[in-house]
Amino acid sequence: MRLTSYKLFFKALSNKTRFEIIQLLRKELLDVTSISKRLRFEQSRVSHNLKCLESCGFVVSRRDGKSKVYYLDNQHIIPILNEIDNTLNNTKKDLKDAEC
Repeated sequence: MRLTSYKLFFKALSNKTRFEIIQLLRKELLDVTSISKRLRFEQSRVSHNLKCLESCGFVVSRRDGKSKVYYLDNQHIIPILNEIDNTLNNTKKDLKDAEC
């Protein structure tokens, strides 16, 4: 297995800022300014984290006029996130008390 790839994949998900960006992008495609306003984060913080998410394959971008809009990779990432949601919803144990 590619341990480094697994580590980077889950590290991207474990960061609170990136997680919040992912949750927003699950609903719609947005540009950096819109993400910044909705999350009340500095634009540089959002841009930095979008770059990470894009390099890890979570987020895809495209030009929309003068802006660059971001969205989740629907073919690969959305099904994974949905499966994680299903697993967490169906687990019998409350993970907030888990020790890792």
